[in-house]
Amino acid sequence: MKKLKFLVTVLLVTGTSLLSFESFAQQTLKKKDIGLQLYSVRSLIKNDVDYFPVLQKLSAMGYTSVEAAGFSDGKFYNNTPQEFKNKVEKAGMRVVSSHATRNLSKEELASGNFSEAMKWWEAAIAAHKAAGMEYIVTPWMEVPKTIKDLELQCKYLNEVGKLCRQNGMKYGYHNHSHEFQKVEDKVVMLDYMIEHTNPEDVFFELDVYWTVMGQSSPVDYFSKYPGRFKALHIKDRREIGQSGIVGFDAIFKNAKKAGVKHIFVELEEVSVDLETGLKESIDYLLAAPYVEASYSK
Repeated sequence: MKKLKFLVTVLLVTGTSLLSFESFAQQTLKKKDIGLQLYSVRSLIKNDVDYFPVLQKLSAMGYTSVEAAGFSDGKFYNNTPQEFKNKVEKAGMRVVSSHATRNLSKEELASGNFSEAMKWWEAAIAAHKAAGMEYIVTPWMEVPKTIKDLELQCKYLNEVGKLCRQNGMKYGYHNHSHEFQKVEDKVVMLDYMIEHTNPEDVFFELDVYWTVMGQSSPVDYFSKYPGRFKALHIKDRREIGQSGIVGFDAIFKNAKKAGVKHIFVELEEVSVDLETGLKESIDYLLAAPYVEASYSK
């Protein structure tokens, strides 16, 4: 009783109503570590304008971190690594990850020599470290024509991952739906990649929507390859939870088994407008009881 009287007294003295206190408490309880893949706002972030207001809006919605998708010539969205980092942090978010890659040419595939590609990676890793990144993720690879080519691509991923690890970073691969196709009608591309890359050097960022579109189950992959998925792309046909075809509850309930440390919302299409879609998506995750406050702890 004394504690209750003290609380009421404090609220009256500070001019805070019980209603606003309850609202504040709910907001505090709802706060979760949810990142955004900035490809979602590619139409808003342009290289020739100041996109800081966009970052501020994302932070206000509740997004806590970003994964970039605009690395080119040593810069992020035409900003130096430090400028990009400063903008994100000034908006109240963290720089965590980035999609960037240097694909092998036909000549490099034929020769098996990717020394020139590794020079590109050395410079790219330095830029990403300067931007405060923890992860670099390759976002795309064509389906190789032969298992031999796929084997070489895996060796390449291992070399890039090893170089990242030696420089204090983590390296991963992000899937679409085509990785669930078979190469030479013998091996599933994604399975082969997971089985032929070093877990210490290569993780996988599972895009849950594209996995479903590839007629596969994210949860089945979590069980088959536990610990290999440090990050997830939380995606739906439009806003998160809009289609009803992605089993988000089962995905999140099995996230620890998968090895998940970070989740990133990605929107490619929206029902109404982008800002509404971004807000509805994070609100869905904030309200979902099966989404934990953080997966990195």
